[in-house]
Amino acid sequence: MEETGAWELPSELVLLRDNIKKFMREEVCPAEETLEHDSYRMPNELLEPLQKKAKGELGVWCMNTPKEYGGSELSLLAQAVVAEEAAQCRMGAYVPACGAFGVDPPNVIFDGSKLQIEQYGKRTIEQGLKAFVAISEPGGGADPARAIQCKAELKGNQYVLNGTKLWITGAEAAEWGIVFARTDNGITCFIVDKEMEGIETRPVPVIRSYSPSEVNFVDCKVPVENLLGEEGKGFALCQKWLVHMRIPYSANVIGIAQRALELAIEWAKQRETFRTKLADKQAVQWMIADSEVEIRAARLLAYQAAWQADLGHDVKVAASMAKLYSTEMAGRVVDRCIQIFGGMGVAAEMPLERWYREMRIKRIGEGPSEVHRMVIARDLLRN
Repeated sequence: MEETGAWELPSELVLLRDNIKKFMREEVCPAEETLEHDSYRMPNELLEPLQKKAKGELGVWCMNTPKEYGGSELSLLAQAVVAEEAAQCRMGAYVPACGAFGVDPPNVIFDGSKLQIEQYGKRTIEQGLKAFVAISEPGGGADPARAIQCKAELKGNQYVLNGTKLWITGAEAAEWGIVFARTDNGITCFIVDKEMEGIETRPVPVIRSYSPSEVNFVDCKVPVENLLGEEGKGFALCQKWLVHMRIPYSANVIGIAQRALELAIEWAKQRETFRTKLADKQAVQWMIADSEVEIRAARLLAYQAAWQADLGHDVKVAASMAKLYSTEMAGRVVDRCIQIFGGMGVAAEMPLERWYREMRIKRIGEGPSEVHRMVIARDLLRN
């Protein structure tokens, strides 16, 4: 094939994408169909065979975890490819592939000590443990450097944590977590075990199918060995990880939008109204066309950010662009698809109404749209 300089997805990632798509359609989605509409957990008797096949046949397991610790260590571009396909099930917005590909521990743990990696990182992968990351607080989450009021005071050979974290995903079911707190030297990162005294969690019901949590620390004693990195360098430790995670986050909502559009197209081709198919109506055609254009644009933004990250470039702005555009796009696309379906679009037997609720949250998670616009604008105005 003649070299043209045009960029396209490498052949090995095309094969990976097609294998994941087949796995989702033939294995994951049929298993999920046996569950309640708003389920967010796959029973072990259904999940374990899926995980075995994902890990053994597909070679996809804890995608962001280094191979030496049991993960697949996929490139960010490969993670984006998998994330788009893994999102295409009912619970896929927050439980990709219903958990078939495992759950990465917070990647920052692999910057910890050898003992921390063994005790928390490797054990999480090997035993299927769950972890949480606690940054946001009642006073704010988008500007954590100023909003964090949770304090950690060094007393002897332990830190004493006091404060409240809010909107923390997965804290209720987690065995351990990473907490950002303020010390005399600035924002610092700690590892906490859920069984430590002085930790209380409670669910905060929201419009999605499962609740984030409020996590309260009252004189919670954390050993100095659980300090992750150095005092005052918590954000420096995890900044790259937080930026990079916006890319598969973007790919996830692109996958939801793609599947919603496919369902709407199938419906429009068969549904008759006023003696013609919905697909023959110009209004419907325009909704479909606009959605396809926006999905492709979002995908290219996500791919570009992933590609640049894999080349070692700073992708803070590129990741913000992908996150901003993809999450807002997905909301618009799912809304149009519900409109095409009419009443059936909001029926519980369809995934669209669930995705509609969850896409609204996606515009807030990983930084709200307004913050990402600010990041992009500041970069342009500075140059």
